[in-house]
Amino acid sequence: MFIITAFVCLFVALTVWSLTQLTTKGKQEMLSRLDEVARVQKPKSADVSVGQISIWRRTARLLAAFLPLKSIGPKLEGELAKADWPLRGDEFFVGSLVGAILTGTLSLLLTSQPFLSAILAITMGLLPFIMLRLSKVRRIKTFEGQLCDALNMMANTLRAGFSFLQALDMVKKEMPAPISKEFGRTLQEIRLGAATEDALVNLINRVGSHDLDLVITAVLIQRQVGGNLAEVLDNIAHTIRERIKIKREINILTAQGRISGLIIGLLPVALALVLLVINPGYIQELFHNPTGTYLLTGATFSEILGFLVIHRIMNIKV
Repeated sequence: MFIITAFVCLFVALTVWSLTQLTTKGKQEMLSRLDEVARVQKPKSADVSVGQISIWRRTARLLAAFLPLKSIGPKLEGELAKADWPLRGDEFFVGSLVGAILTGTLSLLLTSQPFLSAILAITMGLLPFIMLRLSKVRRIKTFEGQLCDALNMMANTLRAGFSFLQALDMVKKEMPAPISKEFGRTLQEIRLGAATEDALVNLINRVGSHDLDLVITAVLIQRQVGGNLAEVLDNIAHTIRERIKIKREINILTAQGRISGLIIGLLPVALALVLLVINPGYIQELFHNPTGTYLLTGATFSEILGFLVIHRIMNIKV
């Protein structure tokens, strides 16, 4: 059992490392795609040569051609863009599917337990999506934390007599990533010929932040009806700052409930691991007996349902 567990952990670690390498090595390919920068059709001369594309990417695209990913691919690409992962939707989906199949097959060959192999396969299949969601949420929080300073910088730039595009360029040069990167993309789209309104809407779709949606909506209204844009940006920055303050207070008040839900959710798993070490024969009856399989399925479903309910209660919208 120890050898099997070590092998599975090693396989999971290698998969996570591979995804990390893909997110770093694929940036040159993403930068060469003008359709992701300016949403225009990319000329053939700007495409990446076949030799520069990794074997994994070519294999993923070949497998994706046989899968119905026309509706899933664009949705995944939107989520990947929000997390700043330079992968295509079909590549990400095929990689997750292949990882799940390999994990389930190897576990079945080593343990001869279909239920355990199915759990490991499902876990490996869902792990990239969980990592993607966590990365997206972390990036959005970082972006929203930088937004107030960026708005103040833009307001001061406008008061000094500069244009709106020069204010965007100031944020691009002076602010750290990810806000400098996203504003730089928007500025590049405008310089390549896209309308300012369309570039700002693309910025909302790329980032997925509610605070940024409020900012862009106010800017678009100001461009239509006129007014003091610097004052508008100052008011929005004050509103966002107050919202962040309220969110922090809510997180403090709900910390006990969130920690209680985490402890209660992890307690059965920890108890099962302790029993597996102390008395393996006692706990393995759940895996060999059909009734134990049904009990484990019901317990897993109840764990997931309880976690979702607690998360729903503690997730207070501001």
